[in-house]
Amino acid sequence: MSTEIITSGLVKELRDRTGVGMAKCKEALEQTKGNMEEAIAYLRKMGMTSAAKKEGRTTKEGMVLSYETPKLVAIAEIDAETDFVVKNDRFQEFAKNIVEEVALTHPSSLEAFLQQPYSKDKHITVDQYRSLLIQTIGENIQIRRIAILEKKPSESIGIYSHMNGKILTAVVLQGAGEETLAREIGMHVAAAAPEYTSPEEVPQEVLQQEKEIAKEQIKGKPENIIEKILQGKIQAFYNMVCLTHQKYIRDDSVSVAEYAKKQGATRGKDVRILRFLRWTAGK
Repeated sequence: MSTEIITSGLVKELRDRTGVGMAKCKEALEQTKGNMEEAIAYLRKMGMTSAAKKEGRTTKEGMVLSYETPKLVAIAEIDAETDFVVKNDRFQEFAKNIVEEVALTHPSSLEAFLQQPYSKDKHITVDQYRSLLIQTIGENIQIRRIAILEKKPSESIGIYSHMNGKILTAVVLQGAGEETLAREIGMHVAAAAPEYTSPEEVPQEVLQQEKEIAKEQIKGKPENIIEKILQGKIQAFYNMVCLTHQKYIRDDSVSVAEYAKKQGATRGKDVRILRFLRWTAGK
């Protein structure tokens, strides 16, 4: 096919299939003498080249999304360079497609996920799909991290999205049918930003560092009260960084663990906080 009969309709079809700008689509069709499949391959190669130049750019903006199936909840963070691009319809569509892909394919790791064929176009990998978006939008786009939370009959998972996906939390409770409660606690997690679920999760090196800081602060105190003061400071540390020990944001008369237990008791259930996740896009 000669370049003279590369119609605007053909260019538009290629644009619709790839999302690449009209000028680049026309160039691809001219280079491949109007062969649609070869033009797509040409653009993919261009996209990979173009994307490579942008890979080093910092991605400080983004969004965290979730996708739920009967068996699991998938979570993915997709980052870009600017908030303007994050609000772009193509970026939003890409992000939704990615988290859905995570849910449906259940990858073993982010690295494996990036290299697997993209289910909606098996001619390309997930990472090549990402590169095509970079070519279209002109900014570095990164799939930063993914997670899968398996559903269990005896547990409840609550998802809370804050600031249009800037922050996403997930809370897992022991106790079936408590998704609403788990989401309420997820709102607390978004606001209070705990670092650990419970004191048992605090690494020994972190605890030891806190003890050393506390000892420095109470130097010169009478020996008979040093240990008591030290215990109080460590307890205060737990109350600050551990979800179960934090004061619940909607009722500071109880800890989050106490609130969960109290709410479960009203329904005749033993509800406990098992774990949580809190992701901030671009952080």
